[in-house]
Amino acid sequence: MTRARKEEPDAGGGWGGLPPVQAVGEDTLGERIRAMRDRVSIRWRLTLTYGALFFMAGAVLLVAMHLIVRSVLDSLSFTLRLPAGSPPSLADWLNEQSELLANNNTNAVLEYLVRQSVMVLIGVGILALILGYFVADRALRPVAQMTATAKKLSESNLAHQRIDLKGPQDELKELADTFDAMLTRLNVAFDTQRRFVANASHELRTPLTINRTVLEIALSDPEASEDLKALGRTLLEVNARNEKLIEGLLLLARSERELAVRKPVDVREVAQTAVEQLAPFAAESGVTVTTDLSAAPTVGDPVLLERSISNLLENAVKYNVQENGKVWIRTGMADGALVVQVANTGQHVPAYEVNSLFEPFRRLHADRVDSAKGSGLGLSIVRAVVQAHGGNVAAVPRDGGGLVVTIRLPGR
Repeated sequence: MTRARKEEPDAGGGWGGLPPVQAVGEDTLGERIRAMRDRVSIRWRLTLTYGALFFMAGAVLLVAMHLIVRSVLDSLSFTLRLPAGSPPSLADWLNEQSELLANNNTNAVLEYLVRQSVMVLIGVGILALILGYFVADRALRPVAQMTATAKKLSESNLAHQRIDLKGPQDELKELADTFDAMLTRLNVAFDTQRRFVANASHELRTPLTINRTVLEIALSDPEASEDLKALGRTLLEVNARNEKLIEGLLLLARSERELAVRKPVDVREVAQTAVEQLAPFAAESGVTVTTDLSAAPTVGDPVLLERSISNLLENAVKYNVQENGKVWIRTGMADGALVVQVANTGQHVPAYEVNSLFEPFRRLHADRVDSAKGSGLGLSIVRAVVQAHGGNVAAVPRDGGGLVVTIRLPGR
């Protein structure tokens, strides 16, 4: 028995030591303002900016009105005409009283104007925030349209999903057109890749078919030696596996394209057909298949849906326990979505390896050559078919070993 040697921590905070302690200083006022600004969304930043501009414009207008009213009131003058023979002291006293009255009236008018201006300014500030929010919403509407389009994008709808922003040739229109051009280039790249896989698979089919025919003819020769026949049978098994790999690549390339067939289909019938086809293989492997099939209508390609469910069942039977293996499959509707669930007994699957099983040529605890159970494309085809139908597939480890794979598709 070996025991792990404990590493002593070094002075520099290496693998065995603690990281060095960093001094934490107090945040300055500028850093706090920047941190607060970073937490505010662009919509509210635009709203506050527009609101502040409207508020400042209103404040400037009210100040200008105050200055204009004050200048007008100051320009007003009163001239008193007294009867002839009135004493000069009376005239002086009346002039003083008229000036005092004019100043009092001016101050009263300006005071009233200031009070009303403050109330108006508060109302203008509230109205400025409301208008600023709507202006920001209007300005960000093209960005929201681009975001919604980006969320809808997948490999299956790159051919026809575009922003197609209408409006003047401004910065947002240029950004949307650039994004559309990028989608076109991505669509061409994906389509070229799929065509290459399909064409290469078709080209590889012919020599494999010729090899199989030659080997079968050689094995049917009665004069062939036992060593030659054993070699021929081995080569036939390798050839059959390669043919299965090519078929999987063709189906994967077809599944990743946009659906060419869309018609009403009940997945319960599709699942029942897949169970019946896999029944001999399950019986040969000593695996019991339990079904709980309810109506699950949708719209899609029945052939691709049947192949995806068959792949799930085939994997559930292949990667099962040696004795008394079990597989469960059920279909139905849940929360308005179509659900297909396949579970099996088997070896324990680490949770961190589950998602990688949906990648092409990935197997649990095996590389691309080590496993003879399959081509490693089964779950990849399932994911491609489900995504082409607008759904999603997820897998989680089952308590006691095995997997629980759940497919969700839009209901009809």
